[in-house]
Amino acid sequence: MAKTQANGIQLYYEIHGQGQPLLFIHGLGSSARDWEFQVAEFARTYQVIVLDLRGHGKSDKPAGPYSMALFAQDIAELLKALGISQAHVVGLSLGGGIAFQLAVAAPAPLKTLTIVNSAPEMVVRTWQERLALWQRLAIVRVVGMKKMGEVLSKRLFVKPEEEALRQIFVERWAENDKRAYLDSLRALVGWSVTAQLGDIRCPTLVLAAEHDYTPVSVKEAYVARMSDAQLVVIPDAHHALPVEKPRAFNQALQEFLARHP
Repeated sequence: MAKTQANGIQLYYEIHGQGQPLLFIHGLGSSARDWEFQVAEFARTYQVIVLDLRGHGKSDKPAGPYSMALFAQDIAELLKALGISQAHVVGLSLGGGIAFQLAVAAPAPLKTLTIVNSAPEMVVRTWQERLALWQRLAIVRVVGMKKMGEVLSKRLFVKPEEEALRQIFVERWAENDKRAYLDSLRALVGWSVTAQLGDIRCPTLVLAAEHDYTPVSVKEAYVARMSDAQLVVIPDAHHALPVEKPRAFNQALQEFLARHP
């Protein structure tokens, strides 16, 4: 549990276990804490690295604008600062987008790539998409982060028995810095590396929840454009897949990593 200088800011990170480096990148409004169901499991055989992205958790929250290229550069410089030349990289949602950006802009540190409930772009094309983005911005600006967390928690954890997960999510979400959160969200809007998917050469696993925000067909379409990628769909799961279905998530990731030692 420490901080290091990377790309001009202090980034918080944790290292657990020994073995091949395995880096987990969290999603928007999240932090290293949300990999708690993966850290103990994978630290048995890997050197697990989790971090708080800029604008999140215990890392610095400098004024924006932020960009996906900036997030990816942060990751590359963190790995360099830690003396890690190559790592398995896993990214969820925003973290998946950052992993995609890293794979096309600075692929050298990637041994394998795992994309979880994410896509190689966030280009707003329809009125429905514009409305969804406007609603999220409006909720955060007008009633704050806690209310946004309450709204999202009901979409992520839909079952009655997941009430404890909903409460934890809302409490953690309320800790977000509103300005840094909005800067991070804006970094996603309009970003795309879809045209460069064919350039990604490292083995790639795309993990998709059956009931993610975007349909499985979207993942099928971009996986088909990649040279060495496979899609695994976890049934009866939603966007927060590593928290909602940790056993299924961990098993799928373990099997993929075992094929690329």
